[in-house]
This record gives sequence, C-alpha cells and structure tokens, in this order.
Amino acid sequence: MIIKHRGLKPKYDTSVFIAPTAAVIGNVSIGKYSRVMYGAVLDSEDSEVEVGEYSIICENAVLRATASGDSNYPVKIGDHVFVSPQSTLIGCKVESNSYIATGATILQGALVQSGAAVAVGAFVHVNTVVPANSFIPPNNIAIGDPIKIYRPKDQELLAKAIKSIGFAKVAFNVDAKWENRFERYRQATIVRSKEFEDHFNDEIIKQ
Repeated sequence: MIIKHRGLKPKYDTSVFIAPTAAVIGNVSIGKYSRVMYGAVLDSEDSEVEVGEYSIICENAVLRATASGDSNYPVKIGDHVFVSPQSTLIGCKVESNSYIATGATILQGALVQSGAAVAVGAFVHVNTVVPANSFIPPNNIAIGDPIKIYRPKDQELLAKAIKSIGFAKVAFNVDAKWENRFERYRQATIVRSKEFEDHFNDEIIKQ
C-alpha cells in the first residue's frame, strides 16, 4: 500500500518490488532493485525514510522516522543492506553492506557502520555507533560511542547505562526524571499521539 502523508508521496523505481500488504508512507525513497516484503512498514512521519539500491526489507520489519520538537531522526538505509523479518529501525542510519537479523531493534540516532551485523534479538540503543565490520551478539544490548555490550542479565549496569544516555529525551523529547516512570510514559504517549495525528489526513495512492 502506497500512502501520501503530510502531502508527500513515496518515490521508487519500477525495478522495486513492494508487496501489496506492505505500507510505504509519506516521504520515503527506495533505490533500484530493492524489495519491500509482505507486512513491512516504512513510515516517514515528519522526517524521511531512505532505502538504497539492492536492499531487502523483509516481512513485518518496521522502518519509522520520527521528529519531535527540534529533534529530527530520519531512517537512512544504504545499498545492499539486509533487514530481516520483525526487526525495528527507528530514526537510525545503517550503512551499506550491513546485516540486521530477525527481531533486532535499532533506535534513534544510532549508526550501524558498513559491514556490521546486528544479530537475532539484539538491541542498539539511542546514539550508539556500531563500528564497521563488527558483530552485536544475539539478544545483547549495545550502548554508547565507543560502544559497550551488555547482556540482559546485567540489570544494574544496563539501567545505569540507559539512564546516562537520556533515552526518554532522545526518543520522545520528554524531560521527566528517570525515577518517575509514570510521568515519562505519560509524556511519551502524548508526544506520539500528537505526532501520529497527521495520519487522519493520509491518502491511499495505491493498494
């Protein structure tokens, strides 16, 4: 499904395959010979999504740009990038010849450099830089620049690292204190509700 959003239509070459159950929304550009498979979502919001040539966006993957306040986080995917099923890429950049495995998550401001691999279920946090030709192990969490890898069981260290990078401010542009989860989550939903409000005006160009 091709959708006009905020007055902008997706752009793609005739060599591009977009599955009929995929949703390509707004300011999205897709390079030659790329493939957007069934159930995938590419959503520009008030920013942009750019996919290079020969890149593969697999089933039920989500690529969503975001812009809140003064923060603008486009999604930029280079050439020859494989984005596996059920992965989530929000406001990040993945350079050419990289591999994002099934169920991986990459958040706002993160950079996956050329030739890197983010393994099954791995998580790349906000503003993290994954070095070229490196490997993030399955179900591990990558944080920072320079990068540090945490295991899910490293609860105290992980919480401290996430607090230090100001996740709520980067992801949602909210300033609630780390200890006040109630207020952070309340503000986060208000921000996204406002951001997604423009979808009331979406126009389906092609089903």
